[in-house]
Amino acid sequence: VCLPLIHFYNAHQKQHKKFPLFLMNEFIDKLGQNRDSVYFRDGVRRIDFVLSYVDDKDGDKKAERRREFEANLEKAGLELETEDKSESDDRKTYYLKIHAPWEVLATYADVLKIKVPFKASDIPKAREVPLEWLTHPFRLPDNIMRPEPDYFTAPFDKSKVDFFLIDDKDTFFPPSTRNRIVYYILTRCPYYKEDRKEKDKTGINRLLNNGTYTSAYPLHDCKYWKKAQDMQCESERYHLYRYWARFLCFYKEQPLNLIKKYYGEKIGIYFAWLGFYTEMLFFAAVMGVICFVYGVLSYEDNITSKEICDPQIGGGIVMCPLCDKKCSYWKLNSTCLSSWQSHLFDNEGTVFFAIFMGIWVTLFLEFWKRRQARLEYEWDLVDFEEEQQQLQIRPEYELKCTGRRLNRITQEMEPYLPFPSKCARFCLSGATVLFWTCLIVACIMGVIAYRLAVYAAFASVMKDSPTSKIQLVGSLITPQLATSVTASCINFVIILILNFLYEHVAIWITDMEIPKTHLEYENKLTMKMFMFQFVNYYSSCFYVAFFKGKFVGYPGNYTYMFGKWSKLRNEECAPGGCLIELTTQLLIVMAGKQMVGNVQEALLPLLRNWWGSRKGRSHPESAYSRWEQDHDLQNFSQFGLFYEYLEMVIQFGFITLFVASFPLAPLLALFNNILEVRVDAWKFTTQFRRPVAAKARNIGAWEEILNVVAILSVVTNAFIMAFTSDMIPRLVYLYAYHPGSEATMRGYITNSLSFYNISQIPESNLPEAGENPSCYRDYRYPPGHEKQYTHNMQFWHILAAKLAFIIIMEHVVFVVKFFVAWLIPDVPTEVKARIKRERFLVQEYLHNYEVEKLKMHLFSNEFPQKLCNSA
Repeated sequence: VCLPLIHFYNAHQKQHKKFPLFLMNEFIDKLGQNRDSVYFRDGVRRIDFVLSYVDDKDGDKKAERRREFEANLEKAGLELETEDKSESDDRKTYYLKIHAPWEVLATYADVLKIKVPFKASDIPKAREVPLEWLTHPFRLPDNIMRPEPDYFTAPFDKSKVDFFLIDDKDTFFPPSTRNRIVYYILTRCPYYKEDRKEKDKTGINRLLNNGTYTSAYPLHDCKYWKKAQDMQCESERYHLYRYWARFLCFYKEQPLNLIKKYYGEKIGIYFAWLGFYTEMLFFAAVMGVICFVYGVLSYEDNITSKEICDPQIGGGIVMCPLCDKKCSYWKLNSTCLSSWQSHLFDNEGTVFFAIFMGIWVTLFLEFWKRRQARLEYEWDLVDFEEEQQQLQIRPEYELKCTGRRLNRITQEMEPYLPFPSKCARFCLSGATVLFWTCLIVACIMGVIAYRLAVYAAFASVMKDSPTSKIQLVGSLITPQLATSVTASCINFVIILILNFLYEHVAIWITDMEIPKTHLEYENKLTMKMFMFQFVNYYSSCFYVAFFKGKFVGYPGNYTYMFGKWSKLRNEECAPGGCLIELTTQLLIVMAGKQMVGNVQEALLPLLRNWWGSRKGRSHPESAYSRWEQDHDLQNFSQFGLFYEYLEMVIQFGFITLFVASFPLAPLLALFNNILEVRVDAWKFTTQFRRPVAAKARNIGAWEEILNVVAILSVVTNAFIMAFTSDMIPRLVYLYAYHPGSEATMRGYITNSLSFYNISQIPESNLPEAGENPSCYRDYRYPPGHEKQYTHNMQFWHILAAKLAFIIIMEHVVFVVKFFVAWLIPDVPTEVKARIKRERFLVQEYLHNYEVEKLKMHLFSNEFPQKLCNSA
């Protein structure tokens, strides 16, 4: 019954503006209103923002703040409407609805230089790509992918309203722009009295911190599971849920333009980056699978593993104990399974894959720059500057900095932090960072000590008979593997605990430094959190890759972790090399992190969503209002995107820094990211309140971090292939030391072992029983030689080959990287042409507009003068 009257009122109001509004309100109150609406009670004015509050014991003081704040909001031109607590579901919460009329929107759109359309675009669309029909299954409807027509835009100017394409002032500014403008006013509106100018009493953030208001948020436009009943409402949330947030849409493209329109450019650019990263992972995953398949297919041709497993060769070689006293001698063929496993990842294809990933990283970053440039143009971010964000001082900075000085840019007095205080805070921050970094290293050393002790315990089980007692551990589990797996699991648990602590420590340190602006605060926190997580997640992998087995010594002169008194000998690599242990470490930490992250992001919110949906669907629309539904959702904090970026960048480090040890890492990342895109979309659409729209041209400081990781990955993979993998020693043997004329790997195992006379070993290293002589993995002269137990020439040849490989690989990859970066321009030629044409048209149309306006002005002045002269 109400809707026809409301529509009649809308039309009548626009034409005559004399319809008695109080009669409409009275009529609606009598008939009852659908409270699942984004409009005021009159059904005309849109709700652009909502503030909520409750009465408490400190009510008088807070009520005074609210009165002053709301009075100042009304002076700024905003229109307010309050919902009494008796109308709310919990009977405790008040809701203050805010509407920005046209005059306010136009004024602040001029201040913020918001771009708006002035002419339909006449640039022809890109031609259809051949075989485009192949992509149809992955496409979304055109109205979802392009929710807005293509226009030429220009910064809004209130004095030139007739220059822009304004059909309806009520819908000219989209809801995301409206809530951005209102939030801009809220953050700058004071809540002090006119006779008392207290600069620190300004902004909604202060009022939220001191509990005056409990929340502040813009409204979603409808329920996510069905469209809004009001035809004037866009129902964009419903479309996002249907075409984007459901997991069954995992193979579909993302509606980036609709995401940008609804959530703003900052969130839109995150999902664009995440989607592009996932697309590029597909190529890395395919190449990784090919390399893995090559390792499987060449399984039978692995002569080295066959010799280790051969009872006559590997079974006849007795190896030196791997720890003192408790460890016994062991047969080389006891590592048969681990040598086969190592071959799956340590083969000729791995070298090619490491080089490929170095080039892939460059292609990913360069193509992302092009995609980003295209989005900047399409989303009107080309001329967007972040000066206002950089000049906007944080409230915490104003509170803690009592001193004031003149700002050279704004020419106004502003608070500042004295240099001695800034220096002291910086030193304290650096000391704290150093302390926590050392704590990580201490935890890693503790895990290493655990590995040494547990290995000795496992090895002591086998001391009587290495070929039979190993079955007590398991037919598929060797002491090396059992130690590596348990140590990796413990290390992962420590990582999770330290992450929880680091998050609070990093925020505390950043707060202590008192950054001046929000942008500075975010950049500082980004660098600290990434540095902490870099050391936390990657330190164990760095140990296995570059330190384990490298500083062992030899029988009779072993190297100990904390000195000989500790009796903890440094770990040795298995005959198959340390690469398989690095693979195990990487797999457990990376897969474990992704599983824990998905449980936190999907499973826990799913329970909350089930309860919220049950509540929402059980309430009639006339009782459960739109503002209450959104109030019950989770608040999207200013660090919401920060943690999403951090998770993906840490994953990026795993698949680039150590990918030479595990070619299937990109495949795991691809599966995780396909799920991640839809989980994040589902959270934004169903779990979070609608965030305030914010602009961003790029992914910020994360882009520089990705570039650093990309360069570092080339170095780490080169060192992994040279020093962790057994590839270089095998190649040196194949081409320089193999016996006979035929190049073959036969005899490599015997060649890679050195002999030691057990009778010369110190008693502290001697096991309870043993055989004589025994072998160890190294290239040293045998007993009786004039240079016994010193490195032989083959060792130096291998070392030279390793260094040469590192230099060659790094130079090849870096040359290709820089060539590709030079070859691929950051901004596509087509986009450059469009930007130039749009700038030209803006200037041309503005010039024509000014000329026509001047002619009209001259005509209006000359015509009365001519009439007077003729009279």
